[in-house]
Amino acid sequence: MSSPQDDRGHPASSLRRTLGEGQRLVVKVGSSSLTSADGGHLDLNALRDLVDVLATRRREGRQVVLVSSGAIAAGIGPLGLDRRPADLATQQAAASVGQGALVAAYQAAFWGHGLTVGQVLLTADDVTRRTHYTNARRTLERLLELGIVPIVNENDTVATHEIRFGDNDRLAALVADLVGADGLVLLTDVDALYDGPPAHGGSRRVPLVATSADLDAVRIGGTGSAVGSGGMVTKVEAAGIAGAAGIPTMLTRLADVTAALTEGDVGTVFAPAAATRASRKRWLAHATTARGRLLLDEGAVAAVTHRRKSLLPAGITGVEGAFAAGDPVDVCEPGGAVIARGLVNYAATELPRLLGRSTRDLARELGPEYEREVIHRDDLVVL
Repeated sequence: MSSPQDDRGHPASSLRRTLGEGQRLVVKVGSSSLTSADGGHLDLNALRDLVDVLATRRREGRQVVLVSSGAIAAGIGPLGLDRRPADLATQQAAASVGQGALVAAYQAAFWGHGLTVGQVLLTADDVTRRTHYTNARRTLERLLELGIVPIVNENDTVATHEIRFGDNDRLAALVADLVGADGLVLLTDVDALYDGPPAHGGSRRVPLVATSADLDAVRIGGTGSAVGSGGMVTKVEAAGIAGAAGIPTMLTRLADVTAALTEGDVGTVFAPAAATRASRKRWLAHATTARGRLLLDEGAVAAVTHRRKSLLPAGITGVEGAFAAGDPVDVCEPGGAVIARGLVNYAATELPRLLGRSTRDLARELGPEYEREVIHRDDLVVL
């Protein structure tokens, strides 16, 4: 397992320097870092501490996008609840009440530094649908150009189970890719990634994750705090999403954020991938949610994964789900394991009669518009 060294040329030191000196940073803070011990009210002192650090970066001429959880948690107390609600409708009600309180607290704290904030609420559709994706990017870019601090959160008041991110860790990683960030910082209630449960004796901090192999000996678990929806698994996954875009990630706690941004030996830093995909391929792999599944025969699996060919109807053996043309779908091997994801050119209702047949035969029988791929290779990413 990798470990830091004092040598300034060591990868850990270099990555910490990149994060500290980056011109554009995305910072995500979890609910447990911003709420009181009972989880039902905002901890305004903690919130102001975070704002002080981010405002300092803005005064230095750097840009910050803040992805903040806490809306549902902030609504728990005012609604008279004693814990985070389990049902979606009550979560949405809590978010409706709490989001206003959360943004008002940020507005007041940043205003004390002469800075203005802009609220950006996103659903998964906003980074899944390509047109929404580009609109979200334009909005964030313009806010940054105007010197505004964007505060991003999932739009919990309207998101359904089918279009939710599920946690703000994934959202933060996708936003980091969306805005071309130099680094991603995930602030949680644990100071770093450990190779075992942090509360257990003998567990050691993992200062650097250079490659996915460094995680082989790490026991990752937990479902987050009583007021949050994520856990260490979602944070490691978020670091992977950011890494695929060439973006390093720092995982630490709010109390250590100043040290983390001044190259201090705190938290865990995740190195970006050595090779990155094109942005469209990253979008397909990480920002989309599959609306169905296509099962392939062995020949089609080899064509898609090894020869990077388009997916044709002749190699498809089964169709699952209800999707429209243009929707993202998972592409699976005969046993059902997902091997790729792509944008399908046919609706689920159209495909069954096409399966196992050549595009030439289909064009001859049904018309020239059927002489096309089910998924073109430019719209297909191997996972």
